[in-house]
Formats: sequence, C-alpha cells, structure tokens
Amino acid sequence: MNAHGKARAVGFNHVALEVGDLDAALEFYGRFVDFELRGRSETMAFIDLGDQFLALQQGRQQPADDGRHFGLVVDDKEAVRASLEEMGVEILPGPFLDFLDPWGNRIEIVGYTNIQFTKADHVLRGMGLEHLEKTDDAVRELAENGMAPA
Repeated sequence: MNAHGKARAVGFNHVALEVGDLDAALEFYGRFVDFELRGRSETMAFIDLGDQFLALQQGRQQPADDGRHFGLVVDDKEAVRASLEEMGVEILPGPFLDFLDPWGNRIEIVGYTNIQFTKADHVLRGMGLEHLEKTDDAVRELAENGMAPA
C-alpha cells in the first residue's frame, strides 16, 4: 500500500475475449500470430504472452465493439498487417492497425519496438525475443518517465 492508502495499478495479467467458437478463434489468431497455448478447457483457451496471457472464452453474444479495444503488442507489426490483408480481414480506418475479429472484438496491433511498454529482459529471453530493441523515440519516452533501460 502506498502513502495515499490505495493500491497502485501495476499492469495487466491478462485480457479476456469472448468468442463464438473456440477452435475457430484459435485458428483465426494463429493465422497472424505465432503463439503457444498456456492451457485449454472445453470453453477456454489461454494464449501465452510470457508473463501475461490472452484468455479466449467461448460464448460471445454482444454486438461488435466500436471504440472499446485492446492493444496486442507484437514483434513485427507489418507481418501482421500482411497476414490480415492476405486473410481478407478489413483494416479499420484510422492511423492505427485496428481490425475486428470474426466475433466483433476490436484489436489494435502495436509494434513492441516503438512503444513505452517493456518486458523485462529475462521475460524476453524466456520468450526467445531477446533480440528486440526499442527505437530512440521509445527509449526517450521511457527516460522521460524514469523507466529507461539500464
């Protein structure tokens, strides 16, 4: 607990998405990102993201998302763009790489090297991604917030 008597938000452990069909969702996501399953049941699948995970839960009933979305960080944003285009997935208008999955979940694809979000070195190593480096702008943004890499 901090001096203000409140807990401090630290980050995300996982994001959960509802999908209409679990097998179809795993096939869809597997066409543009390489992933390992952390676990699976009849109605849930957990895509491993190192120290985080994406939970897919069968049973979406709400309409498609408009502004509500999450940013999925990848090592190669342009590879995802090419895969989505090859799949015939509509890229939503705007400055970002946003799209809707077949169940209406809005996803923004974000390139790791260009943003402040950082995985610890040991987590990157465990994911086989120790080669990823931040751009000068991303390092500057981290430094401005007291979080520059050592």
